[in-house]
Amino acid sequence: MKSKILVAFAATLALTACTTTNPYTGQSQLSNTAGGALIGTGGGAVAGALVGAAVGGDPRVGALIGAGVGGLTGAAIGNYMDQQEAELRAQLQGTGVSVTRVGQNIILNMPSNITFATDQSTVNPAFNSTLVSVALVLKKFDKSIVDVYGHTDSQGDDAYNLSLSQRRAVSVATILANQGIDQRRFYIEGKGETSPIASNATEAGRAQNRRVEIQIAPING
Repeated sequence: MKSKILVAFAATLALTACTTTNPYTGQSQLSNTAGGALIGTGGGAVAGALVGAAVGGDPRVGALIGAGVGGLTGAAIGNYMDQQEAELRAQLQGTGVSVTRVGQNIILNMPSNITFATDQSTVNPAFNSTLVSVALVLKKFDKSIVDVYGHTDSQGDDAYNLSLSQRRAVSVATILANQGIDQRRFYIEGKGETSPIASNATEAGRAQNRRVEIQIAPING
C-alpha cells in the first residue's frame, strides 16, 4: 500500500529539529511554537503537518475532536456541507475555480494557468484574493478537514514534477492557513503526474492535469 506523505516545507532547515510527538496520533509534527512562528510570519510552510502514513483512519479527526472541535453526525453532516458548498460557489463564481460535490465531500479544482506562472510554485498575486475567499468559508465551517493536492502533467522528469506539485500544494495551503485556519485541519500531498483527469496526449488534456485540488470533508464525530 502506498503511503501518503504529508509534506511541509520549513522556512529554514533548523526548524526540522523543532518537533514534538502528537499526543493523539503518536506521530512526529512541528512543535506549536515553531508552527505558530511559521504561520504568523508567512514563512512559506504549513506547520503542524504530520509526517508519515495515515493508517486506520484520519489522525486529524481524532486530534481535532480531542482538542474540543465537535464532530458532525447524521443528517447534520449533509446540511453542513450543503451550506459550505453554497458559500464556496458564491465566493468562487467567475474565478475559474470549479466546485464539485462528491457525496459529502467538496472538491475545488484550481487550474495552474490561473494559479501559477509556468514552472513556478509561487501563487500568482492576482489569485491571492481568490484563496482568501476560500479561506473565509473554511474558517467559518471549521467542522471540516482540508486536503490540498498538487498535480502536474506527464511532461518532463518524474521527480521534478513531484517536487513541483508538492511545492505548489504547500504554497496554496500556506495562504489558506495564514488566514487563521487551524493548521491541524490540513493534509498536504504532491502527487506529481500520477493522478491525471484527462489525457496527457494533447495540450488541452495536459492543461487540465496541471492543477491544485482542495478536497473538503466533514469531521465525523
